[in-house]
Amino acid sequence: MLDINYILENKEEVKELLKRKMYEADIDELCDKVLEKRKIQRDVELNKSEQNKLSKSVPEVKKSGGDVNEIFKKVKELAAINKEKEEKLKVLEEEINEVMISLPNLPDKDLLEGGKENNKPIYFYKEKRDFSFKIKDHVELAESLGLIDYERGAKVSGAGTWFYTNLGAQLEWALINYFISTHIKDNFEFMLPPHILNYESGYTAGQFPKFKEDVFKLDIEDSFKFLLPTAETALINYYRNEILKEEDLPKKFFAYTPCYRKEAGTNRIEERGMIRGYQFNKVEMVEFTADNDSDRAFEELLNKAKALIEGLGLHYRVSKLAAADCSHSMARTYDLEIWIPSIDIYKEVSSVSNARSYQARRGMMRYKDKEGKMHYMHTLNGSGLATSRIFPALLEQYQNEDGSVTIPEVLRPFMGGLTVLKPIKK
Repeated sequence: MLDINYILENKEEVKELLKRKMYEADIDELCDKVLEKRKIQRDVELNKSEQNKLSKSVPEVKKSGGDVNEIFKKVKELAAINKEKEEKLKVLEEEINEVMISLPNLPDKDLLEGGKENNKPIYFYKEKRDFSFKIKDHVELAESLGLIDYERGAKVSGAGTWFYTNLGAQLEWALINYFISTHIKDNFEFMLPPHILNYESGYTAGQFPKFKEDVFKLDIEDSFKFLLPTAETALINYYRNEILKEEDLPKKFFAYTPCYRKEAGTNRIEERGMIRGYQFNKVEMVEFTADNDSDRAFEELLNKAKALIEGLGLHYRVSKLAAADCSHSMARTYDLEIWIPSIDIYKEVSSVSNARSYQARRGMMRYKDKEGKMHYMHTLNGSGLATSRIFPALLEQYQNEDGSVTIPEVLRPFMGGLTVLKPIKK
């Protein structure tokens, strides 16, 4: 949620930033309603003060033999006026709150206006591999190597799902263990969060109410529960409605979870196989920082995600997202995009984002500085990493002419020392 005082004091700037995010909202009307609300609140407080003053005068007037009926009449009139004003206040508050909870985070001022067309690649690692043979795509490789069973996955669950089988399951687990062991070495705290979350968790993360229909809703205990779309949704809520001390920040967490999303891939070639499914595995990083420390944390998360991909030796790029391509809750996002050789396109495997105080305001996550002054925390997240596109990229970038796939060196300790995946005999 945005700071209403900031909106009031920087109305034209807010309009411009929302325009960059391609979001339409009547900021003038919002500000007018906020000012009207504050005026009515002042009137109500003055009326209550006058009521109290008049009521306290009754004993003295009675004692002096005066007529208190006029006093009672005036008190009654003020009470009636206040009742009417408070009803108006309730309506205004509901209207203001409806707009405020729907407004997206303001993009950082250095981001380009518009959507995906204005995303800017700012970093490349390695060159694209120049293959001297006709390459196979990851679907063909995964099946020929006996790593994935798409057919039986669809049989037991439906399209957009799969079984990891034998060495495929081991390779997936090796990737996850590589990510986890690296984060532990970097002194991030390991968490295993619940997968079933309540409405407040989606609201604090900024996904609700706008994206309420995008999650897998569960019918539990007559309340709104849903499957987490990413571990960020759970981790971001860890300090909801809590106050920390500045000296306790930053807090650095990471979690491993499966992630569940409604939209799976289509038959388009760039979404075949594991590229986009209903369920995928991801290790997610989250930081809670002081309000003057989130730029440092952003670079830290970005560098950690980069190091994981570079440790695997895979060609990828980093793209700085334009304002409208940043998600609803985020002020800034860089995508780390892996190269898929068979279709010669890049697919996102990590998004590193800074929400600044947006999520903290929604979840009342604050801290006290050394002088005892209260601040909202800043929250950040970054995938470290999602496997469902790393896995295909690894198979395709490391494939050999004989149909085998070389295992990256950093994964071999988690694969029992195995160095090559070879086609299975049928």
